[in-house]
Amino acid sequence: MFWNLYTVLLTIAAAGLVYWFGPKAIAAFKRFDADNRNRIENEWRDRRDGTAHIRHTLGVAQEQVEEILEVTEQDPRTGTPMTIYLFEGERYFSRNEAEKIRAQKIGDIARGYYRELPAALAARKRDERLG
Repeated sequence: MFWNLYTVLLTIAAAGLVYWFGPKAIAAFKRFDADNRNRIENEWRDRRDGTAHIRHTLGVAQEQVEEILEVTEQDPRTGTPMTIYLFEGERYFSRNEAEKIRAQKIGDIARGYYRELPAALAARKRDERLG
């Protein structure tokens, strides 16, 4: 009798857990599946695109550069609130100016990658011959 009660309680507990966490788990699996499908679709599109490496390089460089922060503070002359934009500790009074500086920083990182690429490929080829 004890084992039957134990089995019934375990079944009820399992059903409760499925009821409570089931929709969350299904939603997580659906998000994972959608992300995976998007990744595979992007890989197929990149195989046909000759400039995909540039887009990926810019994406990696963009991840390495901090975002622009929008801060509201008081104007010291008038005391009215004003919006400033912070990028790498510098203050900019227009978002366009800050975006321009950020884009230059991203471009510099990407160009640096392409400057270092021939030496890295040559070293890789040399290592393959030695190994």
